[in-house]
Amino acid sequence: MPTPQTDDCTSPPALRRRPTQRRSARRVQRMLDACAALLDEIGYEALSTTRIAERAGVAIGSIYQFFPDKRAITQELTRRNVEQFVSRVGHRFIEEDYRGWWEAVDAIIDEYVDMHRTVPGFKSLHFGDVVDLNLLDSDSDNNTVIAGRLRGLLLKEFGLADSHELDVAMLVAVEAGDAVLKLAFRRSPDGEPEIIEAAKQLIRGFLSRQLRAWSPRPA
Repeated sequence: MPTPQTDDCTSPPALRRRPTQRRSARRVQRMLDACAALLDEIGYEALSTTRIAERAGVAIGSIYQFFPDKRAITQELTRRNVEQFVSRVGHRFIEEDYRGWWEAVDAIIDEYVDMHRTVPGFKSLHFGDVVDLNLLDSDSDNNTVIAGRLRGLLLKEFGLADSHELDVAMLVAVEAGDAVLKLAFRRSPDGEPEIIEAAKQLIRGFLSRQLRAWSPRPA
């Protein structure tokens, strides 16, 4: 299994072309918003470009001007979710003071839970696994890409020693946390609090064992 070596989502863009005018950019965002809402209402199998166009209030030709099919729209929505998630976590890192990486991990989980509760399409899509495991990067599964992005934030914020072991530890933590948090939301629409807390304890415990012998990079 590949380990995260980059903080970027490197797969080819889902969009046929990037909108260059503000009006076109807003139209694309309406398409993504419509896709997100429909995913929550009817699921991916029943999703279609026609339904997305109707919900977004655009002509079907406008859809195909930017996207070849519903998978490409879902892929672009996944990218938007990832960027929003990483941006929100990074914003919290700037605004809040943490005693250590373990409190930062709690903040990451809190953002995941809040997006699951409040962001349309997120609970249906997560980071693309409703469609396939390689929406973000054709060579790496989605959680590998997410682990790389979060690893970059932790390296920057806490000066952990960069290593292959850290790559593996972050990937395992993301995979384990993702599975347990999905369980929390299967048990309750808002996420069962006890299982969310268990996910935090699981990840903190695992990473503390992995990071115990690692020292920060020298200043």
